[in-house]
Amino acid sequence: MPKDHFYRHLHRVLDLSFVRDLAADCYASGGRPSIDPIVFFKLELMMFFEGIRSERKLMEQAGYNLAMRWYAGYNLDEALPDHSSLSKIRTRLGLPVFRSFFEVIVEQCAQARLVWGEELILDATKVRANASMGSLI
Repeated sequence: MPKDHFYRHLHRVLDLSFVRDLAADCYASGGRPSIDPIVFFKLELMMFFEGIRSERKLMEQAGYNLAMRWYAGYNLDEALPDHSSLSKIRTRLGLPVFRSFFEVIVEQCAQARLVWGEELILDATKVRANASMGSLI
């Protein structure tokens, strides 16, 4: 993995240690081991940064993308989580946990200069309306 790769930079500048406390109420203390919440949120961040729209596609790409595997903490010989596990975890955590995660991560990204908020981009495409001319006043 190149020293200047984006995921190496992300690993250096984002501190995800708060995630375990944030998600603690959603995980049982016993039973079968689950996917580490830090790994889960790293996968969700990769989904965002890669522009991937589904967890199924995310896990497919992580299967052959060494940088994604490295950032998530998986070796080549380790099995990646199933996409359905990610969907279940996302549902279990719920909106309040995601909102809290988002607030902390956006602040960290701003401090790391990954976002700057100085540009505004909007789509000004003209689209012909599908309206009845008889309804216009």
